[in-house]
Amino acid sequence: MTVTKIRTDVSAVKELLRSDKEFLKPLIQGAVQEILEAEMTETLGAEKGERSEGRLGYRSGYYPRSLITRVGKIELKVPQDRQGRFSTELFERYQRSEKALVAALAEMYVQGVSTRKVKQVTEELVGHAFSASAISAINKRLDASLKAFCERKLKEPFPYLILDARYERVREDGIIASQAVLIAIGVDWEGRRQVLAVELANRESRSSWKEFLEALKARGLHGVEFVVSDDHPGLKKAIAEVLAGVFWQRCYVHFLRNALDYVPRKVDDDCLLELRWMYDRRDLGEVRRDLAAWLAKWGGKYPKLTGWVEDNIEETLAYFRLPLVHRKHMKSTNMLERLNEEIRRRTYVVRIFPNAESCLRLVRALTVERHEAWLEDHRYLNMDLLKEHKKETLRRAA
Repeated sequence: MTVTKIRTDVSAVKELLRSDKEFLKPLIQGAVQEILEAEMTETLGAEKGERSEGRLGYRSGYYPRSLITRVGKIELKVPQDRQGRFSTELFERYQRSEKALVAALAEMYVQGVSTRKVKQVTEELVGHAFSASAISAINKRLDASLKAFCERKLKEPFPYLILDARYERVREDGIIASQAVLIAIGVDWEGRRQVLAVELANRESRSSWKEFLEALKARGLHGVEFVVSDDHPGLKKAIAEVLAGVFWQRCYVHFLRNALDYVPRKVDDDCLLELRWMYDRRDLGEVRRDLAAWLAKWGGKYPKLTGWVEDNIEETLAYFRLPLVHRKHMKSTNMLERLNEEIRRRTYVVRIFPNAESCLRLVRALTVERHEAWLEDHRYLNMDLLKEHKKETLRRAA
């Protein structure tokens, strides 16, 4: 009965989406309007009509404003206050990445490498087709702001650094090839996450990662104590050369995925599950005891797996040098993986970028959007704990 009802509901939703292309527009419009109202309330320190001694001003009507989204153009009412204090960054922030997406699609259309579907999407987004001059104007404005962000000086130290790469398909000289998008995230001593760099490379290699890290240092990157990444050989060598002396943590999630290469398809689920549980332990001594028991239990059945784990697992245990509450955040690249998922969701619309510039433009716009959201979250990690942890470690060493 329940299964039948769920299937019926899903079918009804699908039918609604097929029959009404405008289905999402009022939902998006309502949500954005609510954000604007909430921002005004925060600015004035009071709800509409609320009597409050802490009120900082009064509302003074609205003015109309359109916002281009991927569900079409939505019309909004932007609140005003009498003193003119209210200002929202919502439009600039949202449309930066939207413009980059539209520009990438439009370039495909103008260059004649797209389908009728691309033309349809771009026309629905902005209401008309694109000329080369219109695309050039959009890109010029975007590129100036994105370049300033990606070349900004890094004045504060970043004790934590997370590195990862993802791949996008790009057309260059008529040939479609995968390009590596190299991304660095840092956590500063205020506990704030920041996007530090986003660059394209033909592939992941020691030289491409070394160039990437050296550019970061030239911009002022310093104070790095702990780096998290996967075990790409080129990346490992670049870290050792450019960031000598830092502790390196091999992402345990990537490690567990790599473990699948050393077992048959029909591996006993308990074997890998018990290996995963190692990373929930509170101290290194407990991990070593459980690891010894795990190796003894599964060594006879899966000798290739247990031999590989024994040789490599130490690279995934560097996070035990950190305060306990930091470990869950810094034992993997998940912080950056979630950003990559957001990028993947948005670049999927383009599929194949018409050139490297359009790819980098969209990815950078999306990462700037996430960077600004992170800064609004204020403290991500309590870095006072790291300072205390370091003092205690030094005291014990003495």
